[in-house]
Amino acid sequence: MSVQWRKSGAKNHAALSVTLDGIIEGPNGELDCVLGRVMYPGYEQYWLAVLANPEGPLPFSGQPATKSEITYARWADQTPHIILSTTLDKVTWQTSRIVRDVDQIRQLKNQAGKNTYVVGGATLVFSLMNSWLLEELRLNVHPLILGGGKPLFKDVKQRQPLQLTQVKQFGSGIVSLTYGVQS
Repeated sequence: MSVQWRKSGAKNHAALSVTLDGIIEGPNGELDCVLGRVMYPGYEQYWLAVLANPEGPLPFSGQPATKSEITYARWADQTPHIILSTTLDKVTWQTSRIVRDVDQIRQLKNQAGKNTYVVGGATLVFSLMNSWLLEELRLNVHPLILGGGKPLFKDVKQRQPLQLTQVKQFGSGIVSLTYGVQS
């Protein structure tokens, strides 16, 4: 699970993909709709491969990188990554470091001029929401019903008032919903 820090804007936000029936992971752990709770090693492997050889076959897909993937990989390579994990021992990406608890994330968030983008699954996102460390939640709702699996809001511990601030519809049928998290 990764928290990327960058200077711009004032909101600390997270984005998750979810099916229409509120599932983020299939019943057998399938992650074809979203990156899950142990996603950082794969995230690191994929984006470092894009940087190393964008024309070559990439992990997971076997395809060369697209222009937008190359652009993202270059941006991510310059962006500090904070990995929240109690079990991960090391990371390869030079801009990454591991922190062990949410209080360390709170300390980083309170630094002036810092903005977060959370990359991870629902466990990470809702542990930050439950600690009042996110101001914005973006849900990409996929036009798919799985009928079972890991529900998105499984890890919510308390009532979370949200305010819809933006809706975008894509030609693929995906709808992006942006909510402000009210404290």
